[in-house]
Amino acid sequence: MIKKKKNNVKNVNNNKKMTKEKDNNAKKTKSSSFKHGEYKKRPIEMPKYKVNRSVGLLEFLLETLKGKSRNNIKSLLSHYQVLVDGTPISQFDFLLAKGDEISISPTPVRKIDREKSKIDIIYEDDDIIAINKPSGLLSIPSDNETSYTAYRLMTDHVRKLNPRNRIYVVHRIDKETSGVLIACKNESLRDALQDSWNDLVKDRGYYAIIEGKLEKKEGTIKSWLRKAEKTNLMYSARKKGDGKLSITNYKVIKENDDYSLLDVHIDSGRKNQIRVHMKDLGHKIIGDEMYGSTNDPLNRLGLHAYSLEFLNPLNGKKYKFKTRMPKEFEELFCK
Repeated sequence: MIKKKKNNVKNVNNNKKMTKEKDNNAKKTKSSSFKHGEYKKRPIEMPKYKVNRSVGLLEFLLETLKGKSRNNIKSLLSHYQVLVDGTPISQFDFLLAKGDEISISPTPVRKIDREKSKIDIIYEDDDIIAINKPSGLLSIPSDNETSYTAYRLMTDHVRKLNPRNRIYVVHRIDKETSGVLIACKNESLRDALQDSWNDLVKDRGYYAIIEGKLEKKEGTIKSWLRKAEKTNLMYSARKKGDGKLSITNYKVIKENDDYSLLDVHIDSGRKNQIRVHMKDLGHKIIGDEMYGSTNDPLNRLGLHAYSLEFLNPLNGKKYKFKTRMPKEFEELFCK
């Protein structure tokens, strides 16, 4: 009987040990979902509707949201649940433009506090607004983030002067990339720029920090980029024409024992182009976890869009915007 009691005690201790191990494993799994101290959010899919003509917002919603009464729709508007290209709009007579995207949020879209609403405006006139977008800020809304985006901040800025003012998306840069981002203030300029963006852009300059040292200090990378169906990541296709032609020119301007700082200019603006081409060279951009980098000394992606030069096709005006190299980039090569 005594032996049996000892065995029972031993089993209880083993069970406690197993439970503790399970708890520890659960904590490890939970912590692996953190990135830079934050949980990854599960996307909330919102209904989206494309506008095909110039029309008032309320009229469009009444035509589109079948089964919802006028009062239901007015309630959505008053509670800031109707987004026009990611910006919450409450005015029922707000004029929509062809190409706008309307989405309906399941909950009211929160206001942005004053500290977060600050943006670094590089330039602004009656047609264009250009900002220095920080790393970590989305250019346009996603299912994960609807309220805090560069587009929303620029919209809020122009609407301080007149609530009916708005901006139109022309291009975008990755959330993790900092640097020059522009938007325009009228529909006709947006259409003209979007129709021939790659032809109108004369220069796109980036600072990139990569892992290790390059044997060839200056060169050109040329490949055909396409998206992988399973992962949605971009990669260089093997066959000519099997994807979109992408050309990246680079030059090493600084290096140390661990990293190299490059001045990069792209002849084509493809999604993740520089990130993929650096990976192709075997020298990934620091902080680029998506494309396999394990080095993150700056706690951000080592990519900054420092220069953008383009032509306004409606009046022939030339624009050239430049920003300083991020301070943390400079400091990494001063140690």
